[in-house]
Amino acid sequence: MRTCSLAVRGAGVAVVLAAVLPVSAAQAHDNGSVRATVTPASTAPGATVEVSVTGCSGTTGTAGSGAFEGDAELTGRDGDTYTLNGSARIKRGISGTHDVTVTCDGHPHQGVGTVRIQRHNPEPVSPVRAGGGGTAHLSTTVAGAEANEAGPGTRHAVIGLILAGVAAVAVAFRSVRRRRSE
Repeated sequence: MRTCSLAVRGAGVAVVLAAVLPVSAAQAHDNGSVRATVTPASTAPGATVEVSVTGCSGTTGTAGSGAFEGDAELTGRDGDTYTLNGSARIKRGISGTHDVTVTCDGHPHQGVGTVRIQRHNPEPVSPVRAGGGGTAHLSTTVAGAEANEAGPGTRHAVIGLILAGVAAVAVAFRSVRRRRSE
């Protein structure tokens, strides 16, 4: 009976160890120790962000997000194995807050960081000419803008010549009238 009791106890210990060991191995790679920081934390579509990851014991990895055009390749220095760095470009046409997933040490770590994408207000199209210092693009064409600033055109020149002719006729008519009255 005693050998049977030891065998049962040994089997029980084996079952408990089989259940506990995979959990502790999973806990060694849980998301609690891996963190991703995206700089800037809030950005615009099309921008490039820097991703810094701590908690990985290797010198390489990847960071991915639904907001990234592709995965960010992460690398670290030999002396600094707990910090991995890389960069990624934000997709155009998206907004909102997106989770970052890091893969390092052969394991994925989901939701270890976030990136927030804000669509900024579009640039002013036709601003008031109030000395903006060139901060906005004008929607008028270059030829139209030059015509507005170039001065009088042909129509103004013709009107000016007609007025000068009328003035010359008036002066001549007055001079002739003075001579007759003398």
